[in-house]
Amino acid sequence: MTAQTRPRRSVLYMPGSNARALEKGRGLPADALILDLEDAVAPDAKATARRQIAEAVGAGGYGAREIIVRINGLDSPWGAEDVTAMAACGADAILLPKVESAAMIQDLETAMAAAGAPKDMAIMCMMETPLGVLHAEEISGASPRISCLVMGTSDLVKDLQAEHTPERLPVVTSLGLCILAARAYGLAIVDGVYLDLADDAGFAESCVQGKAFGFDGKTLIHPKTISKANEVFGPSAAEIAWSQKIIAAHAAAEKEGQGVVVVEGKLIENLHVENAQRLVALHGAIEALEAGAA
Repeated sequence: MTAQTRPRRSVLYMPGSNARALEKGRGLPADALILDLEDAVAPDAKATARRQIAEAVGAGGYGAREIIVRINGLDSPWGAEDVTAMAACGADAILLPKVESAAMIQDLETAMAAAGAPKDMAIMCMMETPLGVLHAEEISGASPRISCLVMGTSDLVKDLQAEHTPERLPVVTSLGLCILAARAYGLAIVDGVYLDLADDAGFAESCVQGKAFGFDGKTLIHPKTISKANEVFGPSAAEIAWSQKIIAAHAAAEKEGQGVVVVEGKLIENLHVENAQRLVALHGAIEALEAGAA
């Protein structure tokens, strides 16, 4: 499974200070959970949240879901202790907020190694500041541990002194730069949160737009949005059937020494087959995840 074929259709933030939420997360159909030590946790609850996350992850029960811990910045009073506690807790990844340079990633990598983090523990990067977006390329190539970029559009809009609009035109450039960087380095990338929980139609439109932009999934702030994100960002039955058809047809054509083939009037080349193979692999990974979470 590659960074881009691991399911991340729905990535739900959960406050580490809420023990009940950590328990509920074991039964939610989200592909990934971000157990938060940063924005969602008050300063006087940081230590409690750190302990509760370590205990919850260590106890298991999350199935095949990807477990990510968002730590506080390394320049904060809590960051160093977060890394020490989370490095060996069994989480799949550490999410670093407000990443603005390759050096920040390398500092985290050094701290993780010193704390005994396993070699397969990934780093994810919050892309939520203008400087971070401008340095998206260097950040994406900063470490082989990096698996995914996570858009923090709320902070980004604030820093840009822009506005949240349905079309998201104020952040299209920022989103595009981060998507380019992620794909150039073979990384996954997930879209920012949708803030209006009362606007189901708007949320659905945001998911459709995010998929069209090229995102692998969406970060979420409420469990009720999981099913729609899974539906939109997962390949449909029709997409899987078509993908399997063109993979088979192209393989048959190659046996005959042909580089291209026409399927139902459409010219199929290697680029179409590569995307079809990605979708089929993603579909298989989703089925395995859902079977493991059942």
